[in-house]
Amino acid sequence: MVRGFSNDQQGVALVVVLLALVLLTAMVVEFSYGVYTGTNDLYNWRDAQRLSVMAKSGVNVSANLLSNKDMVSQYTESIEMPIENPFEDFNGIITVRIEDEDAKFNLNAIIPVNSYLDKSDLNNPYNCFIRLLKALSLDVKIADRLVDWLNKKRESILSDSEVAAKNSALDSVDELLLINGISRKDYDKLLPYVTVSKKRDNLIVNVNRAEAPVLMSLADGISEEKAKNVIQRRKGAPFTENKMQQQFKDATGISLGSNRIRTDGTVFCIKSSASSGGVKRVIETVLDTTTNMVQYWKEY
Repeated sequence: MVRGFSNDQQGVALVVVLLALVLLTAMVVEFSYGVYTGTNDLYNWRDAQRLSVMAKSGVNVSANLLSNKDMVSQYTESIEMPIENPFEDFNGIITVRIEDEDAKFNLNAIIPVNSYLDKSDLNNPYNCFIRLLKALSLDVKIADRLVDWLNKKRESILSDSEVAAKNSALDSVDELLLINGISRKDYDKLLPYVTVSKKRDNLIVNVNRAEAPVLMSLADGISEEKAKNVIQRRKGAPFTENKMQQQFKDATGISLGSNRIRTDGTVFCIKSSASSGGVKRVIETVLDTTTNMVQYWKEY
């Protein structure tokens, strides 16, 4: 005769069954989540690759635009424009911003290659940079910190500015963040108005696109009002190469030679951004249009 299960045995069996169901459910949930995240990562990777191609197409379109000097010369500010999406089966937006690097302050110019700095010359790039810092309400000691970073000589102007100094030219504006005593806040304020170029012999600025703080840095006596006067005049008609010195004097009351100002740009920063569904790819590049050489490239 077979005896029936006791209540205790039935209870244990029920617990075992329930535990098995819980384990199976957990395994199914974990497997489903793994499939979901893996698939989602794959889609994001695919979208990122397409967005990267789209951002590169923005760079290519911008490079073609910059090759047309007559068209570019009509712009007296940075160029912002949408670019057509090259994919028919993928929704995405491409936007491009082009900035004239020759309209910015070349940080590498503040001390000559021969490392001799004459602070008494009010028109040299060092004192021009001092004026830029004042126009931006920044500490003027930043100029000396930058000199110590650039200067081949290891004689420190400030007691702490030679710490880990490169003693060579900047390769990118981002290097400012490596200089002791220059904060992220300082960097963010300077970024729209400065650039780096291998040319260190002189500071020449494109007055047809330079913003007010850069114009104010060019000489003593160029107030914010006079700088805005330059900007207002060029909106009506850009300054021309053969008349730029007189046109600049008419706008500011100050004479500057052709070794200080220019009316065109040859080096441009292109920022191409492509986005779709919360995923974004950005390419920043600096292009020299005289040689069609890329001087800088960053993708993120």
